[in-house]
Amino acid sequence: MIDIPNLHHTNSGNFFLIAGPCVIENEQTPFEIAKKIKSISKKLKIPFIFKASYKKANRSRLDSFTGIGDEKALMIIRRIGDELNIPVLTDIHTEQDAELAAQYVDVLQIPAFLCRQTNLLVAAARTGKMVNIKKGQFLSPEAMRFAIDKVKDSGNNNIVITERGTTFGYQDLVVDYRGIPVMQKLGVPVVLDCTHSLQQPNQSEGITGGQPELIETIAKAGIAVGVDGIFIETHPDPKNAKSDGANMLHLNLLESLLEKLVRIRKSIK
Repeated sequence: MIDIPNLHHTNSGNFFLIAGPCVIENEQTPFEIAKKIKSISKKLKIPFIFKASYKKANRSRLDSFTGIGDEKALMIIRRIGDELNIPVLTDIHTEQDAELAAQYVDVLQIPAFLCRQTNLLVAAARTGKMVNIKKGQFLSPEAMRFAIDKVKDSGNNNIVITERGTTFGYQDLVVDYRGIPVMQKLGVPVVLDCTHSLQQPNQSEGITGGQPELIETIAKAGIAVGVDGIFIETHPDPKNAKSDGANMLHLNLLESLLEKLVRIRKSIK
């Protein structure tokens, strides 16, 4: 497995980046995405963790794409990590998922809607992997300390937490940037998910909407507030992506965005 840099204080003085496609759709596309992000992040001296789901378990509709097969997808993620020498992350939904995914990845991610699931948090902690806990859309920033405590009390202090918006009515989310310094006081690195924060869930057709044109706005504000890391889902063809295409950043726009974020980071340091 790849060594993960100290995300609280990166050597470059930069924020770190968690980025990749929503889900493993095939073998070729995630490698294309990972190589492009690695090249950009190396140029800009941004520590980079590749992200991809190996399956999607939280779909609104039964006919939604869920994956190409668990072990096949996990093997692709692992190969990306090994061949490109980068840490890799995937999300899990059950205790059994934790045990399986930990054999292939460096970071286990707890989905926002499962961040209160004690058994899941404990199972992730006990793998010894870094655990990224997404803040529930229904939780206050202060309440995330209980999720952190569950992982720490299970013997794992290697924790990141991620802001991804708060439920605002039935079909929208809003980012409360006050929550970032509040969660940083809990003693772990805090990430801002710039793409899922712009989701528009619970649409009448059963497919989540989004506002990708606002990704740059969300990201700039997060860096200005002092967030430790940025999370971005990106794809070379979002309109034809098999999951969450409505709120992903086009891969061709990533370098320009990151250049702007680096300049903002430097200006506030």
